[in-house]
Amino acid sequence: MKYLVSIGLETHVQLKTRTKMFCGCLLSTDCPPNTNVCPVCMGLPGALPLMNKEAIRKTVMSGLMLGCSINKYSRFDRKNYFYPDMVKNYQISQNTDPLCIGGGVDIGKGENIRRVRINHIHLEEDAAKINHYDRHSGIDYNRCGTPLMEIVSEPDMHSSSDAMEYLTALRQILVYAGVSDCNLEDGNMRSDVNVSVRPETSDRLGTKVEIKNMNTFKGICAALEFEIDRQTAILKSGGSVVQETRRWDGECGETFSMRTKENAHDYRYFPEPDLLPVMLDDGTIEQWRSELPELPGKKRERFKTQYSLPEYDAGVLCAQLPVAAFFEQTVQRGAAPKSVSNWIMTDLLRLLGQTGRDISDIPLTPDSFASLLKLVDSKSINTPTAKELFEELFEKGGEPEAIVKERGLGQVSDTGAIEEFAARVVAENPKVAADYVGGKAPALQYLVGQVMKLSRGKANPQMAAEIIKRKIAGE
Repeated sequence: MKYLVSIGLETHVQLKTRTKMFCGCLLSTDCPPNTNVCPVCMGLPGALPLMNKEAIRKTVMSGLMLGCSINKYSRFDRKNYFYPDMVKNYQISQNTDPLCIGGGVDIGKGENIRRVRINHIHLEEDAAKINHYDRHSGIDYNRCGTPLMEIVSEPDMHSSSDAMEYLTALRQILVYAGVSDCNLEDGNMRSDVNVSVRPETSDRLGTKVEIKNMNTFKGICAALEFEIDRQTAILKSGGSVVQETRRWDGECGETFSMRTKENAHDYRYFPEPDLLPVMLDDGTIEQWRSELPELPGKKRERFKTQYSLPEYDAGVLCAQLPVAAFFEQTVQRGAAPKSVSNWIMTDLLRLLGQTGRDISDIPLTPDSFASLLKLVDSKSINTPTAKELFEELFEKGGEPEAIVKERGLGQVSDTGAIEEFAARVVAENPKVAADYVGGKAPALQYLVGQVMKLSRGKANPQMAAEIIKRKIAGE
């Protein structure tokens, strides 16, 4: 019998705001444990919360990017539970009236694009961080109170690869919108995974199992594959899957039971008495909508049609919004789109990776980049010279035309000069010339390289190759 898998994700995203959700503590990850706290986020008697408007704005902007409907009336609730990571013994969250409803994320490509629906997005405060050591555990309340957006999907994913595509697309959209860094290593993005398996003959979803607080895509993928196999094996043996919460142990490669699944009534939700409802008007929502960037998927399609780029190029360029912007700004200054794409993918991204720098922090500008590519296209300089000059512009900046003129880097296309270099190279390398005559194509590249060496890299390599061929042929 075939079994069907249904996967839903509850993705928690820390918002990029200056202060915490309900107090004035600055958000910081590099301070000593339990120093970035105050009476409000520590839940001391008499301390009252004050709502962070920027967190509201970024949650609504996230919802708009994801195609959600925005609730003009929204309110906060108290989610009551006893656990060391929440010092108040309750969490301020949203239960009945979240900020965003509906929407979705497209996954797949071409004719296989399908939509993973979003149930809702709500806003809450993050809990403290529990650090486990060899013989004890410690609680750091610095994270407690961080604005945390929870994006709850419908169970529309059916494999671990679906989940990876969804999370990758979701992360890219949120980073584009500037609402979060979504840095998994820093815990900016974490997911609770809900997975169930059922026989293909059943129309009802199987019993749901939740895997808590997964903070790496690799871990989520591995946990899903294990849990799908575990539940399938139970059903094949005639058993029943127990609804519960499990944890993933990456070292063992298995999930382990933590507790039976709670229901909403177990948290005794009730309206937060210390906060007024959030009331939004059409003008405010439309103002925030006007600040949104183009969606990554739409940008990729536009790059393919507007600039005649292959799908691969468009995907690489649009993976990061600053890189896509740098590409367009360079093209707008007259550089050929495909040439700009090639240089960004092979040279610019390589240097950014090697140096660990951000594209916004380098001296190379779209103006100088476009100027350099125009020099190459007009054959004023050859590619090897351009490569060297590009690295210098990346490190120091400057005006390519002025540097070429000042240093005499212009490409030599004078037939007479290259004739002399070619004649000398062929005469000094008779065996290599004979190898070329014998059908060894790399021999010609070696001879061209010798001409480039004699010309100090200035010779036109295509012209040099043609002249060498004629010399070898005795013309």
